[in-house]
Amino acid sequence: MTDVSNNTPETQPPESNSEPAMKAKRKKMLGFLALILIIAAVLYAIWAILFNNTVNTDNAYVGADTAEITSMVTGQVSKVLVQDTQQVHKGDILVQVDQRDAKIALAQAEAALAKAKRQYHQTQANSSSLNSQIFVSSDSISSAQAQVVKAQADYDNARQELARRQALEQTGAISKEELTSSQSAAKTALAALNVAKAAVSQAESSRKAAQSNLAANEALITGASENTAPDILTAQAQVQQALLDLERTVIRAPVDGVVTSRNIQVGQRVAPGTVLMSVVPISQLYVDANFKESQLAKVRIGQTATLTSDLYGKSVVYHGKVMGFSGGTGSAFALIPAQNATGNWIKVVQRLPVRIALDPKELAAHPLRVGLSMNADVDLSAK
Repeated sequence: MTDVSNNTPETQPPESNSEPAMKAKRKKMLGFLALILIIAAVLYAIWAILFNNTVNTDNAYVGADTAEITSMVTGQVSKVLVQDTQQVHKGDILVQVDQRDAKIALAQAEAALAKAKRQYHQTQANSSSLNSQIFVSSDSISSAQAQVVKAQADYDNARQELARRQALEQTGAISKEELTSSQSAAKTALAALNVAKAAVSQAESSRKAAQSNLAANEALITGASENTAPDILTAQAQVQQALLDLERTVIRAPVDGVVTSRNIQVGQRVAPGTVLMSVVPISQLYVDANFKESQLAKVRIGQTATLTSDLYGKSVVYHGKVMGFSGGTGSAFALIPAQNATGNWIKVVQRLPVRIALDPKELAAHPLRVGLSMNADVDLSAK
């Protein structure tokens, strides 16, 4: 048998991948990776230029300047005309306080005003009376002065008679009885003169008293009229205050809104400052959006914003405008502020409330309530 194994040529094993092939494959992979990176960079550039013009947050809540309804007078509540959740309009009556005390106070104030006017007229009449007293006192002075002249003449005559009789008494021409009578007459005349002089002094004092009273009386009414006298103005102010207190017994809604937190009942006694209820003006709501501090570099007052509510979902979009920034972060005004001066301090990104005003027409179409959650997007491209 012929051995053919020695005559068959040896077969060579197939060659493995060469190094050039490996390099080509590596190049292909690197090229593919580079293409991916280039596409990603282009997409990022497009996003940064066209779509990175907003900042957003879901940490936003509806707020409002709620009107606190308080009593301005003291009294017993006679009527409560609204309930919680009730829609009210500005000027609607909310609560009625018993008016009887206020009406009595008004009547007293009006009586005090009438009395003040009467006293003013009486003061005017007193001036006329005092003027008349001055004229009468002047006449009395003139009369008393005439009496002094007469008494002086009588006294002079009595002294002369006494002097003659004293001269005759030395010659024995008259009796002692006549001399004594003449002396008595002289003393009587002197007394009458003193009385007349005292009457003049009294009349002059009466006139001075009347003049002083007139000056004091005129000081009360000089430069004033019935409409400008201080006492009358004070009484008129008391009447106006009483009218205001009577008006305040009817408590009305200061704004359009919804009644909430009603805590007043009929028969309850209230005092000034007692909180009766709140009225939330749902047509004047706003949103406080708490943005991270790193988001606020380009946010400006006046920029537009779009918002959606968890109540209605993304199908209802609200449009608003940035109105301002809070004076501090939430942690700064917290009841227990964060204490960062500790050894285990960890930086926490702070959030600053940004107030966004809402469109009243959109609020009317889709009402919101205070405290609802919102999603807010601020357009940074708006100037």
